Amino acid sequence: MKRPRSEALYRAARRVLPGGVNSPVRAFRSVGGTPVFMRSGSGARLTDADGREYLDYCLSWGPLILGHCRPEVVKAACKAARIGSTFGAPTEGETRLAEAIREAYPSMELLRLTSSGTEAAMSVLRAARAFTGRDLVLKFSGCYHGHADSMLVAAGSGAATLGEPNSEGVPASWAQTTLVADYNDIAGLKKVFKRWGARIAAVIVEPVAANMGLVLPEPGFLETLRDLTRHHGALLVFDEVITGFRLAYGGAQSVYGILPDLTCLGKIIGGGYPMGAYGGRRDVMGHIAPLGCAYQAGTLSGNPVAVAAGLETLRLLIKEDPYERVAALAETLAAGLRREAARAGVPAQVHQAASMLTVFFTRKPVRDWPSADCCDRKAYARFFHGLLDNGVYFPPAQFETAMLSSCHTERDVERTLKAAARAFAAV
Repeated sequence: MKRPRSEALYRAARRVLPGGVNSPVRAFRSVGGTPVFMRSGSGARLTDADGREYLDYCLSWGPLILGHCRPEVVKAACKAARIGSTFGAPTEGETRLAEAIREAYPSMELLRLTSSGTEAAMSVLRAARAFTGRDLVLKFSGCYHGHADSMLVAAGSGAATLGEPNSEGVPASWAQTTLVADYNDIAGLKKVFKRWGARIAAVIVEPVAANMGLVLPEPGFLETLRDLTRHHGALLVFDEVITGFRLAYGGAQSVYGILPDLTCLGKIIGGGYPMGAYGGRRDVMGHIAPLGCAYQAGTLSGNPVAVAAGLETLRLLIKEDPYERVAALAETLAAGLRREAARAGVPAQVHQAASMLTVFFTRKPVRDWPSADCCDRKAYARFFHGLLDNGVYFPPAQFETAMLSSCHTERDVERTLKAAARAFAAV
């Protein structure tokens, strides 16, 4: 389908922005075609620069659990902006937001607000290293923790080897401060700790992985992580930038009943504005300046406009408690996608948890990055464009997670499944 205004805007953008975008996945390289430039959003819908409307299952990659332009959130942000957009000094709102977060996440005894999830993840690992006096961090293939150098790492040649850079510009020496294991691989995890346990400062994990598509932890995986880190004196870090306030109000740690030592948050806590946070045990966070000597700062950290939007978003989530209804909608959508894929004879696995879901184009179960990596990306690209041409905006990459908001309705799901039937036929 032609979108002449988007095409013209993309040509202009490529003259001044690398690849014409400010974040790589927006360039549609994974699915092909020209990126759709958006003009506005309202509720569960987006309108593009050509005036076409879409049901939005991307939701700015997760922050918009209440949908686009929720009036109360917009009002709160505008009120804050009229008083002052930024001060570079403490405000009462920062404390109120931190208190609201700590009430939902009791494991975060002290916390620090940042301007992004990447910044939060980078900083939380500095705190872990400062506290333990150790240098290594363990992460999992397919889990994303922002674009800090030490996190842009692929697995080495063996299950218990140091990492290797998977991005240009990352020195090998920095990558080798990071170990990489496979998600859900308990045996491999034990092997890593047997060899490196005395040097591991922290294990960072998405408790429910959402950056290789949606992959749930298998029974015993998170529990083993908790036991191993405790036994070896390492810290357990939950990256809940996506799952925080989305999987449940208290995130994955409330669902699985496992308390990490440190937590990263983002997305929803800013109500659609740039915001991140990290925090955890008081003794660990006591190493962050000005209490300790682990330095971290940010001009716009705790920005009053983002804080106001975040506070209002959390207030509305408590008041309306949309989680059960939205999860039921997502479950209906997932079941319908499985049905339509089967009718079309398309091999697909559909994973769903709360308001999140992913369609994997493969016959085999997906439990980690190696199994996700075997998916048919070309099939997903055809599926994506089939949905797009029928007015449904899914994430433009196989390994991003689709999400629902409190604005989505049963009628929206029915419309999506009709579009999906056409899209599976195209696959």
